[in-house]
Amino acid sequence: MFDFDVVAGATVRDILSSHRIDILDIVRRTYLDHQDGHTLNPDSYFLRFPDKPDSRIIALPAYAGGGVDRAGIKWIASFPANTRAGIPRASAVLVLNDYATGYPVACLEAAGISAARTAASAALAAVTLRPGGHSGTTIGVVGGGVIARNICDYLEQAGCHPDAYLIHDIDPAAAEALAGHIRDGLGRPATTTADLGEALAADTVVFATTALEPYVTTPFKPGQLVLNISLRDLAPEVVLAAANVLDDVEHCLKANTSPHLAEQASGSRDFVTGTLAQVLRGEAVPDPSAPVIFSPFGLGVLDVAVGAFVHQQAREAGTAIGIPDFFGETTRW
Repeated sequence: MFDFDVVAGATVRDILSSHRIDILDIVRRTYLDHQDGHTLNPDSYFLRFPDKPDSRIIALPAYAGGGVDRAGIKWIASFPANTRAGIPRASAVLVLNDYATGYPVACLEAAGISAARTAASAALAAVTLRPGGHSGTTIGVVGGGVIARNICDYLEQAGCHPDAYLIHDIDPAAAEALAGHIRDGLGRPATTTADLGEALAADTVVFATTALEPYVTTPFKPGQLVLNISLRDLAPEVVLAAANVLDDVEHCLKANTSPHLAEQASGSRDFVTGTLAQVLRGEAVPDPSAPVIFSPFGLGVLDVAVGAFVHQQAREAGTAIGIPDFFGETTRW
């Protein structure tokens, strides 16, 4: 009853890399459960630092019902300056709680879980919002870091097979590293470009940056699909000129995200077509005469659902590290 496990990063990575189809399905089911009210996903909490305005640590509490029945919280740090020291920008842990007793049951390394659920969300949107497939298209990727690499892996797993990738990053080495991963790991043609406009002209455009404020001011064209994963790259006029699909309306329209800025600029939410879950069910249909932008705020319930799966797989494989006598008090008296 009082077992507590630690699941280390290498174990998490191995489980995620060998179960991408399962992760895609978990993300899809969790979005539908969330739409149906079977989850709890309160606001995220941001710890910011006056002397490090680009850095933050975020707490994402959530409860996943349905077949998951786990609560939890992800504590994720984003320190962009880390990359200059040769270490990843993001680090995270995820604590899972038993719903019956409230007791914590596991602590998992969660940077990989966070990247996987983000990438799976982007890939699910890509196949849902471009149902005709990506054959004969080009995918432009703005940002060449860990999240971008995971997105490309999940796009491939979800069946997005473009003719080529075009990578842009303000750091040419990062762009080339991602292009090399796509060529060598995915077997797809990939080139880099120093011209942001060239990447933005692709049929599908993926934003995976650390931008703090908008810099893209030219609206996209009908037929283009934009995966606005980093949320702050697009100016309000770009958002207002498109059909907009969100993961959760209330969550996405806050914290000065691009959709939030669009709401402030327009004074309404009329530019929102609906949620991805509504599109999956045919309850919302983006205007075919407009470009389509998918903006996911990133729901903690996805971390809980994916983390619960990883924990279960680790326990079944014997790779979870049990911590005996973790709890000091185990009796009522």
